[in-house]
Amino acid sequence: MRLFVVASGLSLFFLASAFAESPKSPVQLAAHRAVYDLSLLRSGGSNAVDSAKGRIAMEFGGDACDGYTLKYRQVTILSSPETGANTMDVQTATYETGDGRSMHFKSTSLRQGMIKDGEVDGDARLTPQGTLNVDLKQPKRTAFQSTGETVFPTEHLKRLIEAGRRGETTLSVRVYDGSNKGDKVYDTLGLIGRRIEPGAAQASLEEAARKDSLAALARWPITISYFEDGKADRTPVYTISFELYENGISRNLKLDYGDFVLKGELKSLDIQPPSPCQR
Repeated sequence: MRLFVVASGLSLFFLASAFAESPKSPVQLAAHRAVYDLSLLRSGGSNAVDSAKGRIAMEFGGDACDGYTLKYRQVTILSSPETGANTMDVQTATYETGDGRSMHFKSTSLRQGMIKDGEVDGDARLTPQGTLNVDLKQPKRTAFQSTGETVFPTEHLKRLIEAGRRGETTLSVRVYDGSNKGDKVYDTLGLIGRRIEPGAAQASLEEAARKDSLAALARWPITISYFEDGKADRTPVYTISFELYENGISRNLKLDYGDFVLKGELKSLDIQPPSPCQR
């Protein structure tokens, strides 16, 4: 189901980075906690819904020295006359090494409190030659390889921020995030909008986004489309949009599932002090 795919992919995207004054400074990721309230933005198509609500809660920690951890949960209640109310609950935990060469991931998808697609549990690593090796424990024990330059979600986020700093408007890269059943690599196309200067339009932002630590940062409108690797059909599997601050924090989320679109409003944000590795 697309809801699970988008939620899993999105969970690996909500990371934060510490502000660096020089455009040439490396992106440094910092720990934070964030909560987003979800609501229905629009609906249409064969699987349209009448109403939707939910919440995303995520906690990111670690640094470039010790690696990065992410705990993410998205609960969404969808309602339609045909199916009634359905509750989807996606929970994801990941660990990525600081050099971006390996990742451990584990996720569970529940529907109406029952496990829907089973658990996904595995490890992925990139060889010096650029080959992606994936070892899955769940949903079944298997392994596969994929050639061609591939990045994990943290490195993808860093590259988006770096591209925005350089004034670039697109970023195309192959991404492996362990979503779905852990067996897919995605081609992605990121569209990067015009830089929004620090302090711009503060009055229109959510209270959580008006924190002093964010007010001093630039941000960019970002839209990322995910395509199945090597497929002739270039219709995106899913699309996510958000405003990405230079510290990596996101607001104004839009999750496009095809038949309906959810929006996410940043309700609370807790940014942790930088670690010794980042000073």
